[in-house]
Amino acid sequence: MVCFIGRSNVGKSSLIKALFSLAPEVEVRVSKKPGHTKKMNFFKVGKHFTVVDMPGYGFRAPEDFVDMVETYLKERRNLKRTFLLVDSVVGIQKTDNIAIEMCEEFALPYVIVLTKIDKSSKGHLLKQVLQIQKFVNMKTQGCFPQLFPVSAVTFSGIHLLRCFIASVTGSLD
Repeated sequence: MVCFIGRSNVGKSSLIKALFSLAPEVEVRVSKKPGHTKKMNFFKVGKHFTVVDMPGYGFRAPEDFVDMVETYLKERRNLKRTFLLVDSVVGIQKTDNIAIEMCEEFALPYVIVLTKIDKSSKGHLLKQVLQIQKFVNMKTQGCFPQLFPVSAVTFSGIHLLRCFIASVTGSLD
């Protein structure tokens, strides 16, 4: 089991749709409206593993967000990895610290995925990557050191992230 968490409108559902475009059983609805996902959505990927699309935090987050997500993260023993999505245009925001603190507190292995890289210039993107890597090195214990920059629009970085997910879920032969 893997889950995707991040701010409202960071591109969680879009990323899941791009990652599992070859898996017809994963039918993800995507909305341009922030805060569209209100509950946790579970998608089985064949017989291999389950993907969880979490509601976003921040703008238009469900009132029970912290209780719902905290309970899930704390009690889910078969959770292989949590993917924390960060918008490449704005970088890590104060609200992202909620998710980071939860992952750190519960000693969950997590990975930062930098989304919407098609909307950032190369210079801006490089600056964000360096800032996030510095943050990970200095302020986190459970965060996987490699950052995954991706675009659900151009599919840049999608294959590499797909391979990583297959590896951590044991879905590779």
